[in-house]
Amino acid sequence: MDLALLRTFVTVHRAGSFTRAAALLGLSQPAVTSQIRTLERQLGRPLFLRQARGVTPTTVGDELAHKAAPHLDALVEIAETGLDDDSSLRTLHLAGPPEFTAERALPALTELTGDDGQGFALRVSFGNASETLEGLAAGHHDLAITTAQPRGALLTAAPLCDEEHVLVAAPRWADRIGAGKLCREGAHALDSFPVVEVHESLPFIARYWASVFDSRPAASGTVVVPDLRAVLACAISGAGLAVLPRYLCAPALERGDIVALLEPAVPPLRTYFLVVRTGSLGMPHIARAHEWLLRAAVSWS
Repeated sequence: MDLALLRTFVTVHRAGSFTRAAALLGLSQPAVTSQIRTLERQLGRPLFLRQARGVTPTTVGDELAHKAAPHLDALVEIAETGLDDDSSLRTLHLAGPPEFTAERALPALTELTGDDGQGFALRVSFGNASETLEGLAAGHHDLAITTAQPRGALLTAAPLCDEEHVLVAAPRWADRIGAGKLCREGAHALDSFPVVEVHESLPFIARYWASVFDSRPAASGTVVVPDLRAVLACAISGAGLAVLPRYLCAPALERGDIVALLEPAVPPLRTYFLVVRTGSLGMPHIARAHEWLLRAAVSWS
């Protein structure tokens, strides 16, 4: 059986779409369709059910994916190891959100990049949850850290840690708002204040408002910047209110650069997941990094 056909098949199975698989493989959609049809003729069985949006694997397709995907991943790993400058080191490809990966995961994993005979080279990519999971499914990454739990059997997720969110502002804004007014009026006390966020949709503010105030934010973003570390810097400079992970803003809170405007009895939480392709933990360097991060995360929550 042609390995190129199997590679295309596994990519379609993971992507759930001929169009998306074609983009991941650098092929045209007709070429992907032709390869899948060729494989189906060789096997004498349909592998996918075509739908209005994407494809769904048949039982035969699922069975073939579960058998073939781990072996194809292993072949990719062998090829990548052969291309490393230092052939004694395997390369671990990690993907995740920039702030959490930089502040939490990388300091832990760099301890494993030494020359003790079990170390590995490390390559890191940043992206949102959908980009990261898509890249993992396509074989571009070995480990992914996401806030979205994947569905299906091709990716395996383990809860990594919970992230507490805190509503913060520079002291001058905290003085203007007043804790008493905030307790009495709730979210309405904050409607007229500027907001710093990572996206126009105000994902952190909206999640906090829904969890704590059972309402939607009335404000729009005054400063929108796609990095939580920049949001923190803007909040410290007095640009407006922000909702930030506690691990990220704890030093600034301790210094008094910003103030927590509210300490709800049940703070909003967001869960991170550590995700791998099913079967890839049979590779020692991936298994070691996976276990190391899970152990390190015990002290993060």
